Amino acid sequence: MTDSVKLAFEIGDETAKKLDCFLVHAEYVKENKENFLRLFIDKEGGAGIDDCEKFSVEFSSRYDKLDPISEPYCLEVSSPGVDRILKTEREFTYFTGREVSVKLYRAIGGMKEFDGLLKGLDGDTVTVECDGSDISFGLREAVFVRLAFRF
Repeated sequence: MTDSVKLAFEIGDETAKKLDCFLVHAEYVKENKENFLRLFIDKEGGAGIDDCEKFSVEFSSRYDKLDPISEPYCLEVSSPGVDRILKTEREFTYFTGREVSVKLYRAIGGMKEFDGLLKGLDGDTVTVECDGSDISFGLREAVFVRLAFRF
């Protein structure tokens, strides 16, 4: 993790607390010769565009004063999205108790794809409750673990 992303988490966590939301993820990426600092926020009931705007204004007023990124970049603040793929311990912790969809490289108990309730991440082991039973697997055994989306 770069220093600019560490600082984004630090200021982002403080900003999120002030605005009653949660910083789910932060990343600094280069795409098509452009740089992006992306922050994903969430809150009870979901983060909307107004929440993202308030977060962006509050965050950038503090982050820009420190000027940790020397090249031009675009700040993007958004919600994680309903079908967010979970990648980090922070995300697994925040979304524990939510319904997830899982796809594994190899079947466990005859199942390669299933939905269930995320029980958590312990080290590198994910546990999901599916039909009343816990299924545990290594994070690297999963093609993805993502938030389940229901219409």
